[in-house]
Amino acid sequence: MPAKRRLTMRQLRQMLRLAGSGTSSREIAVVLGIARSTVQDNLRRAAAVGLTWPLPGELTDDALANKLFTRNGVKQGARRRVEPNWADLAVELKKPGVTLLILWEEYRGSHPEGYGYSRFCELFRGFEQRLSPTMRQEHAAGDKVFVDYSGKKIPIVDRKTGEIREAEIFVAVLGASSFTYADATWTQTLPDWIGSHVRMFRFFGGVPRLIVPDNLKSGVSRASFYDPEINRSYGMMASHYAVGVLPARPRRPKDKSKVENGVRFAQSCILGRLRNQTFFSLAEANVAIGQALDRINGHVMRRLGVSRRQLFESVERAALASLPSEDYEFAEWRLVRVSTDYHVEFKTFFYSVPHSLIRQQVDLRATARTIEIFHRGKRIAVHQRRYGGPRHGTDPDHMPSSHRRYAEWTPDRFRRWAASIGPQTEGLVIAILSSRPHPEQGFRTCLGVLRLFRDIERNRAEAVSARAVEIGGLNCKSIASLIANHKAARHSTEPTAIIDHANLRGPDYFH
Repeated sequence: MPAKRRLTMRQLRQMLRLAGSGTSSREIAVVLGIARSTVQDNLRRAAAVGLTWPLPGELTDDALANKLFTRNGVKQGARRRVEPNWADLAVELKKPGVTLLILWEEYRGSHPEGYGYSRFCELFRGFEQRLSPTMRQEHAAGDKVFVDYSGKKIPIVDRKTGEIREAEIFVAVLGASSFTYADATWTQTLPDWIGSHVRMFRFFGGVPRLIVPDNLKSGVSRASFYDPEINRSYGMMASHYAVGVLPARPRRPKDKSKVENGVRFAQSCILGRLRNQTFFSLAEANVAIGQALDRINGHVMRRLGVSRRQLFESVERAALASLPSEDYEFAEWRLVRVSTDYHVEFKTFFYSVPHSLIRQQVDLRATARTIEIFHRGKRIAVHQRRYGGPRHGTDPDHMPSSHRRYAEWTPDRFRRWAASIGPQTEGLVIAILSSRPHPEQGFRTCLGVLRLFRDIERNRAEAVSARAVEIGGLNCKSIASLIANHKAARHSTEPTAIIDHANLRGPDYFH
């Protein structure tokens, strides 16, 4: 027998009109193209509530449906069986290991006459659809934090000049509770990006299992669907906190919808509320952002009936891993090559390594206070970072007692080469080597002078050398400037000659 189905209001009115004219149930079923049992069921419903044709003119479709299909003794919109508190179940479902099947079994344990599993799941999904998009997503407690920058910036005024500078807003949202963190930084560069993460973990008081960033260059060196490449400094920060990094897939907006919804909410609650305030420092702006965060996290979510902070405290805090004993200190990593003077360069300053590593590639880790150098994963040198004063930091233990296979790299070698040009050039090289704490630190400058003197006349090189010693220009930049501007008249009557660097064993020899 064909299954009964719900009729449209047009079909119901036509059915009542035909029945009122004396048409049989069988004939009505043929005319309407429905089952006879469906016609009989609906005619019984109409008779039970006293509906006959013609219907009252003021009877609307909604009123007709209410008369025909409202159950006696059941309030409109009410369920016939006991329902659980769906908001409480939505909170419970965020706890690790909790599933709908477990929740249904607990529900049936308390209400044996309650809904079956399939209807229970259907009603719960219906409740979820009424939640905001931010809360609708399913994320286990302590599993993920979504991070990104807001597209809109916050203006900060220089109190002295009146110049307006815009600061970036970093936003982070925990997956299960939507507990939100935000702060303002001047840029999106690596130090600010990692600094915001450090403050975020401190704010949460724990560490989730994964960070889900957008494919920002500060965090992801190369975006890829299958094998994203994480920035090394960002990866070291993640290693310090024992947290994984799972970048959102390129062109997959659903991967980051949690943070995007959080960003929009933060923009309205932070930027919207602070739009009429004037800030004169980054610290002032962050104090105001912190107050706005308190309002965001303390606001009771309408459908769940709890705030983000309550949800975080009850569900997510316990699921976060513990913080390490110390905050991560930002470090910049670089791949560098050891020079012939067994030093490596970082931002115009030089730091020594064991001399046996000349010409080797090493990893350099720079923090605000220290410079560490690694070779094949082993730390081989550590120096206090320099910001001024002498440009070379040399550990005496790194210096060779005798240069052995590097014997050509000696002060005497450079003096002999300079003397072959003339006494003034020899005096220049002696002055360069003497001006360094260790003579080896002047080798690089001596090589530069050799290259600069490669194609100039001997007497001109002597004049430049004398002038360089006179004014204290003991670096390549000063000597190059003297060569370019030197216009002294030749006083020597002897024929000048181009310096033969092949015979003098010049730069090519040293290489």
